[in-house]
Amino acid sequence: MEILNKSIHKKPERKIKIMQFGEGNFLRAFVEWILQDLNDKGAIEASVAVVQPMPFGRVKELADQDGLYTLRLEGIDNGENVRKSQIIDVIGDCINPFTEYEKYLKYGESEDLQVIISNTTEAGIAVDASDTDFSKCPKSFPGKLLALLKRRYDRFKGDMNKGLAIIPCELIDDNGDELYRCLTELAKINKMDEKFIKWMQTANHFTSTLVDRIVPGYPKNEIEEIQKQTGYIDNNVVKGEIFHLWVLKKEPFVQKVLPADKTGLNVIFADDIHPYKQRKVKILNGSHTALVPVAYLCGIDTVGEAMNDKTIGKFVKDFIFGEVNPTIDLPADQMTAFANSVIERYKNPYIRHELMSIALNSTTKFRTRLLPTLLDYVKIKGKLPQHLLFSLASLIAFHKGKRGNEEIALNDDPAYLAKWKKLWSEFDGDWEKLAKSVLGWKEAFGTDMNKIHPDITKTVAKYLKDIQTKGMRKAVEEFVNG
Repeated sequence: MEILNKSIHKKPERKIKIMQFGEGNFLRAFVEWILQDLNDKGAIEASVAVVQPMPFGRVKELADQDGLYTLRLEGIDNGENVRKSQIIDVIGDCINPFTEYEKYLKYGESEDLQVIISNTTEAGIAVDASDTDFSKCPKSFPGKLLALLKRRYDRFKGDMNKGLAIIPCELIDDNGDELYRCLTELAKINKMDEKFIKWMQTANHFTSTLVDRIVPGYPKNEIEEIQKQTGYIDNNVVKGEIFHLWVLKKEPFVQKVLPADKTGLNVIFADDIHPYKQRKVKILNGSHTALVPVAYLCGIDTVGEAMNDKTIGKFVKDFIFGEVNPTIDLPADQMTAFANSVIERYKNPYIRHELMSIALNSTTKFRTRLLPTLLDYVKIKGKLPQHLLFSLASLIAFHKGKRGNEEIALNDDPAYLAKWKKLWSEFDGDWEKLAKSVLGWKEAFGTDMNKIHPDITKTVAKYLKDIQTKGMRKAVEEFVNG
């Protein structure tokens, strides 16, 4: 079979109007799919220049296939199992700025360029104070973008009409505002011209966003089947779920150059994206984080298996509807619909979402995904969310590092792992003492959780004792069934 290229799939000629930082699975299965839809339906006519943000990446692999790749979407849509494939043809150029720096900067001079989109992981939007030599490719994403904007400012002599729509998709709060802040700080570190800084801040349109789609990535276990169906080899196949959501802060210029809400996709331009962010983080990410230690210590390995387990499935549903939904300020019907869609997504028979991949950095994830629900629930209800605390006790048990006789491959900040190890090595049979030490761990959780409610320490200690003495399966069954 032949490798996918433009002789197999005729590629439309479109001007490059969008630059995308990041060539990973998520952007290709989400943003570029949306751009494909917009092009196919005539809402835009634009190609994408993909920039590899790190020295290692896959722009070469994409370039070898003329920027073409296959997207495989699988999942449950309105109760029906759906599996479909399509070729994405919106990539017009692939750039490694570390080896093609001048080519990269040249795009800053383009009359056609209108939009910058990025997903460089949560760690990507950060200031690297060592980015001071712009004669070579800066290390950080803000450094690269700053260099491009400076080239654009110089080329167009500070023309206020040459600003860009800058749309970060990194999973951090107020990502547009944070990128604006990082660029400003880095420009000042480099003592750049105040006129340029003012142009950067005012001529460009920084837009905060929220993205949501589960993207497992390259389907290595199904690739032979896919190749038989398509009739070609594709080394860049990417797999994603059917569900998608993109919420962007409403901004007239962005809506003009990227009318992503005009083709019937689940794209929302909102005055305030925070309630949607809260909904996603608390329900989707929060329930993921809550179920992992419970399900894993029951001997379960994937989200789908967990949700099809009668006890674990009920635990997750009761947690979402009983403890999370009441803490979010959105209409009840919206909350119910979103929660049901999350449960449906978890049961997707085509996606094998490993619990241990979600368990990465689980200490921090508790703080960002579950602690806000705990605090809000106590504030609103005046009592403790029992499912959440059972999950917290499970997290403590998980970090003992054993599932029966099997070692758990814990993957977290080394300092956190060292602390967990110390806490368990000093355990002397006093469950409340251990619970108190974990709950009082301010470096990890940002607060002394023992102070949240008078009964919290005893509650967590009780659940932890049950899990460790009875085993997780029996402990969670007793918890769920009363």
